Amino acid sequence: MPDRQRYPTDLTDKQWALVEPFVRASHCGPQEVLHPRREVVNAILYIKRTGAQWRYMPHDLPDWRIVYHYFARWKKDGTWKNLNDELRREVRTKEGHEEEPTAGVLDSQSVKTVQEAETKGYDAGKKIKGRKRHLLVDALGLLLVSWISTADVQDRDGARKVLPVAAQQYPTLKKTWVDGGYSGERVQAVATKTGINVEVVKRSDQAKGFVLLPKRWIVERTFGWLNRQRRLSKDYERKESSSEAFIHISMIDLMLRRLA
Repeated sequence: MPDRQRYPTDLTDKQWALVEPFVRASHCGPQEVLHPRREVVNAILYIKRTGAQWRYMPHDLPDWRIVYHYFARWKKDGTWKNLNDELRREVRTKEGHEEEPTAGVLDSQSVKTVQEAETKGYDAGKKIKGRKRHLLVDALGLLLVSWISTADVQDRDGARKVLPVAAQQYPTLKKTWVDGGYSGERVQAVATKTGINVEVVKRSDQAKGFVLLPKRWIVERTFGWLNRQRRLSKDYERKESSSEAFIHISMIDLMLRRLA
């Protein structure tokens, strides 16, 4: 345990035991004795939850430059994604599911960006200038594939990016539910090519007010989980890759709490 007062975002011993093999295997940066990996991960979780800027890191956590160094390295070498994938398998097994998914739910969410963002676009439908998060989740709402684009990218084009990746990474995936924004020949062509059956779940024309639609609520709940993290309340990142990394980190944190 760290020799300081504990933050609510700090890892427990059991959670650290799940994370440690992944961050130990990444041989990068300063010596472990000077910058304990556990404290580095604690600092990244603090940033994710509070939404603080890197330079406003509390003084009892490692120097922000060291923390950002590891955040960027683990983003680049795939550590965040690999950890997300392994924890998802463990949660699925714990919940009585097979390790690999057979079905998923795909949707997108447009969010505002900050001025420093390198890429941004305008979503005319949502009237939002920023980026769009395209997420494919499993039946438990756990992340399978994420892709960040400018907000002006249509959902159909997002499907053309996400589904081929899903087919490659998850050969067991055979069905995906989507909303009406994914209707059309282009999405069906990708579905045929990838072997993933895409089913559109539409809202009834007679429905009024809020209606809980079958399957689609699963991914909406995932977006709700992400929005509870202040770093993800809008897109504060300069690079799209950092936005995606914080999505992985948020899902990792959620799954760690379920497992330990």
